[in-house]
Amino acid sequence: MGRILFLTGPVRSGKSSWAVERASAWGPGTVFVATYRPDAGDAEMAERVERHRAERPGWRTLEAPARVAESLEGLDPPPSGVVLDCLTLWLGDRMEASDEAILGAWSEELAAFARLPWPIIIVGNEVGWCPVPGDAALRRFRDLAGWLGQATAKAADEAWLFVAGCPLRIK
Repeated sequence: MGRILFLTGPVRSGKSSWAVERASAWGPGTVFVATYRPDAGDAEMAERVERHRAERPGWRTLEAPARVAESLEGLDPPPSGVVLDCLTLWLGDRMEASDEAILGAWSEELAAFARLPWPIIIVGNEVGWCPVPGDAALRRFRDLAGWLGQATAKAADEAWLFVAGCPLRIK
């Protein structure tokens, strides 16, 4: 069975760079799962996506698969390890669904990840360290991100908190 590592913390805290560095030890068979579905009208986000692509050391990339674990299980050759970046963008792509559907889908993914024969690093964001948003949709997103983070940390073999580029192992 593979190991699940969960990296969480605020934006620009060093999570993604650390994930890529750690996963580099798994060799060229590493697979990067990008959870963002590009929006043609968002030039700034497109630039971010290109920058992240350039940072990956020649790995195969799965771009925003609907069912992540199922997509990974079908790869030939199988991965030597997986980096999923990020849980918060995975959530953002599903906000039209009910809370129950979102939480259920992620629970299914986590159970499937635990059965995979290779390690997976899941990158997430802590978005609840701010004032309560005045907008109901933002409060819902913040709450769901928190619940998904809790579920991921519980399922993970290791959990790391990143602050100002410094990793702190919390589990």
